[in-house]
Amino acid sequence: MFARIAAWSHRNLPKREDLENVRFVAPLARRAELWRFTRRSVPRGVFVGLLVGIFALIPGVQIVGAALMCVPFRGNIPIAAAMTFLSNPATTPLILAGSIYVGNSMGYHADLTTFQSLYSHGAGLDQWLSWLFSDAAPALVSGLLVISFVVSVVGYFIAVFTWNWWVRHKRRVKLEGMKAEQG
Repeated sequence: MFARIAAWSHRNLPKREDLENVRFVAPLARRAELWRFTRRSVPRGVFVGLLVGIFALIPGVQIVGAALMCVPFRGNIPIAAAMTFLSNPATTPLILAGSIYVGNSMGYHADLTTFQSLYSHGAGLDQWLSWLFSDAAPALVSGLLVISFVVSVVGYFIAVFTWNWWVRHKRRVKLEGMKAEQG
């Protein structure tokens, strides 16, 4: 399954060399270390992508923010961009409700029932902004910060574990193949 996903992405996603011709992306595309899949850059890309993807919650800003944060963290830009898709229209209400709950447990006050009624009735932007700029903003922002940091740290360690498991698996398969040829 991973091989099929890798083959599809290799065929369909733009190459780093293609991105060097795009004016806004060229400074990042010229830094080859941000595009390599290494044991250090992949977990860093997972960390940055989850952190920005959950905290920012604004489509478009997430990918740009993750790519820019990969520079100081030396993370993998494609992985970071992919991780921002964890927050999508299906998961955003859960992330927002969880962040309000976490923010309220930290001592802030945001009315969760108002959030639920705004969401269920399809409120407009002006209603959302008036709710947010009341007393909900500190609870929401602090909750988003905590949740994004915790999820990012967990994602980092899962990526490290998965990378190490994959390397050990490939070595084991290679050794078994060599033993089969000799024996």
